[in-house]
Amino acid sequence: MARQARLFVVSGPSGVGKGTLVALLRKRRPELGLTVSATTREPRPGEVDGTSYYFLSDEEFSRRVEAGEFLEWANVFGHRYGTLRSEADRLISQGQSVVLEIDVQGGLNVKRIRPDAVLVFVEPPSLEELERRLRGRGTEDEAAVECRLSNARRELETAGQYDVRIVNDDLERACDELERVIDKYEMDGGSSTDVRD
Repeated sequence: MARQARLFVVSGPSGVGKGTLVALLRKRRPELGLTVSATTREPRPGEVDGTSYYFLSDEEFSRRVEAGEFLEWANVFGHRYGTLRSEADRLISQGQSVVLEIDVQGGLNVKRIRPDAVLVFVEPPSLEELERRLRGRGTEDEAAVECRLSNARRELETAGQYDVRIVNDDLERACDELERVIDKYEMDGGSSTDVRD
């Protein structure tokens, strides 16, 4: 049976390690498409426009929203982030499955627009571990860390709306599980049985 290109959405609370998980997945499976998101926030050190994100002005972002150019977009911590439809559609039309690494709100928006999308929720082993990871990054002040933890609690309540849940307690094991999810859905569209079996 031939593989069918699919749209996979990987979401989870800030600090859960979804970026690291998707980066490892891309090393193992370079054939997977990873779209570049657009954002209105300023670049962080080392980020490159068109590679890390498309850094857009508020005006340009609004123009593209009004033109219907986004598959999803959301306000996150005072900035807008979104996925351009053209990026995902181009890759899927070429037979390449696409992995979107986006926030929980964005993931649920994608599912409304593209019911065939496969939503994967990445969970921390515990809220305590998530807090340790957030503080360990050293990129935000105390108020920002508390805000992210509060948002994480709300996001964890939406995990049941996702097709698959993966606990990121060990990066290699979590990536193995994510690969099995992708194989299962590409080969037979997933099934009612647990893809982790």
